[in-house]
Amino acid sequence: MTPVIALVGRPNVGKSTLFNQMTRSRDALVADFPGLTRDRKYGEGSYEGQRFIVIDTGGLTGDEQGLDLEMARQSMQAVEEADIVLFLVDGRAGLTAGDELIADSLRRSGKQAHLVVNKTDGQDPDIAASDFYSLGFESTFLIAASHNRGIRSMLEILLPSEEEREEEDRADRYPGIRIGVVGRPNVGKSTLVNRMLGEERVVVYDMPGTTRDSVYIPYERQGSQYTLIDTAGVRRRKNVSEVVEKFSIIKTLQAIDDAHVVILVIDAREGLVDQDLHLIGFVLDAGRSLVIAVNKWDGMDPEDRVRVKEQVQRRLDFLDYADKHYISALHGSGVGVMYESVQACYESAMAKWPTNRLTAILQDAIAQHQPPMVHGRRIKLRYAHQGGSNPPVIVVHGNQVDSLPGAYKRYLENTFRKVLKVTGSPIRFEFKSGENPFAGKVDRLTPRQKVKKDNDEKKGRRPKKQRQKSLKR
Repeated sequence: MTPVIALVGRPNVGKSTLFNQMTRSRDALVADFPGLTRDRKYGEGSYEGQRFIVIDTGGLTGDEQGLDLEMARQSMQAVEEADIVLFLVDGRAGLTAGDELIADSLRRSGKQAHLVVNKTDGQDPDIAASDFYSLGFESTFLIAASHNRGIRSMLEILLPSEEEREEEDRADRYPGIRIGVVGRPNVGKSTLVNRMLGEERVVVYDMPGTTRDSVYIPYERQGSQYTLIDTAGVRRRKNVSEVVEKFSIIKTLQAIDDAHVVILVIDAREGLVDQDLHLIGFVLDAGRSLVIAVNKWDGMDPEDRVRVKEQVQRRLDFLDYADKHYISALHGSGVGVMYESVQACYESAMAKWPTNRLTAILQDAIAQHQPPMVHGRRIKLRYAHQGGSNPPVIVVHGNQVDSLPGAYKRYLENTFRKVLKVTGSPIRFEFKSGENPFAGKVDRLTPRQKVKKDNDEKKGRRPKKQRQKSLKR
């Protein structure tokens, strides 16, 4: 479905200017006086391959009469048609009674509405937006529509990414929580699948390579929908000779990508081997939630159990956020408890967090431990928003973010994981620098100024302002 975005707000807050920027057109009339737009206007735009429809509306005041009342009805009809509502306010004029009336009307509509503070150019954006936080919107965007500033980052948050669109397609094909069961050959994956299903649905035989293809099995348990994915065992590359087995490995990697949660099955009697770590690497690279199942736990000596637990704890220290279960798929001991971990992993992987909460966590983390100085300037991290799910992606905007040390990034990841209570799922961070408002100013020099600048550079002369500073010193 193509998302529909409606622009609403008081007269002369910049709705038509934003409409033209989003549609890359001049279809909407723009002038510096209120009430120019009288009817709904539709336009089409796209961002990163995602098409969307924009609706420009007439200005609202909250107490319309006569012709203005009909304009208000047109605007509210656009709100009903829209999937996303952008409520524009004027950052220079500040909060007005009309803004409060419109905000109250949007809350009653039950639509997904976002606050957009426009006309933030020429002033501190945070100060321009400070009055509007009292309206109580979960997400707030700061833009300058006339300069096309902040619009791309806003669309990045509002529109679904390619990964999210693929996830919607998978959800249609495979309902509920998708659980991928992976591991080396003959560690008991199919036995575990049958135990979780409560019936013999897949072939179980004491010989490696019994499962050749990934098997997708939808089922229901205690009112919840699941899809179990039984996969072929993955051996080390040097041991893979048959063409069929190579295709089976490809299917396994595809199944990992399709899953919400991956259960990695380890043979307790063989212990944790390097190939298990390689499989964990595949799961983490795909960004999937992980549950560790140490199988064949029945019948082991107490000394062997202690040794295996110590080995798992030591070699999987970097997976302290993943639950580990010691089970017997053959007898069913410990299998039912894994559903609690699967549910927690799924909720963490698919969680949605509002921008203001993520930004508050970021600011608290900075207050506890500031980013370092680079070339005499402090790295600034301004705000954070969610950029995707499965795995959760948190996008942090700021200045000089390319120079942010790895240790500080890990500090942020641990902080967000602790506050948001993310279990079993990795968290990915993306750091983006803000737009440079001074970029391109050299190109605005007149031809005469350019000639003078070139002559000064040839003679090795500094600009006039720099010479004056030197004289003062």
